[in-house]
Amino acid sequence: MPLFALDADLSFPPVHLAEPDGLLAFGGDLSPERLILAYKKGIFPWYEGDDILWWSPHPRFVLFPDELKINKATKQLMKKSNDGENDALHFTINTAFAQVIHNCKDIKRPGQTGTWITDEVEKAYCQLHEMKIAHSAEIWQGQALVGGLYGIRLGNVFFGESMFSKISHASRLAFCRYVKVLQRENVALIDCQVYTPYLESMGARMIDRHDFIQRLTELIPD
Repeated sequence: MPLFALDADLSFPPVHLAEPDGLLAFGGDLSPERLILAYKKGIFPWYEGDDILWWSPHPRFVLFPDELKINKATKQLMKKSNDGENDALHFTINTAFAQVIHNCKDIKRPGQTGTWITDEVEKAYCQLHEMKIAHSAEIWQGQALVGGLYGIRLGNVFFGESMFSKISHASRLAFCRYVKVLQRENVALIDCQVYTPYLESMGARMIDRHDFIQRLTELIPD
């Protein structure tokens, strides 16, 4: 399959033309308009060096909120962690987006020597947050931010981007608490992009890319 070069035109090639690993195109920019269009089409950006690469994996790794699996330790933490600032651990939404994405960018991860979250990515998603399109969920220990995640919300789909944890179970707690919130808000699909054992342990699974794209057209209004 050819690798497509994007230019100033706001368009993407059909996702079925992606490479076997999901790589579809390179170039373009991270303008809000391009990012929103990409997510609606089941495409997401991922940097490699200085190049913006655009991906649409097949199959696609997703979580259906009603299939969320919560382990015993997390259930106990969910009972103990409330939304009040006086709790040992407490959960918030959209109170520290810039801090969350910055932590996702800087956190050291086993087996990784760098991060795809460049300064340009950080700026672009903060702009989407200001537009109420990008959202974050946070876990606090006292006044300290110890875990969280961020992603994109379009219609009844949440596209997860990254998460971090500074103490045991913090990112898992943030994820499980936020999935429950999204479920109450009628979100029917959470995109996890590519396989990880961590998310599989919480109920994420593979679906056919064609099925994924079809669900996006049903769940995201034009």
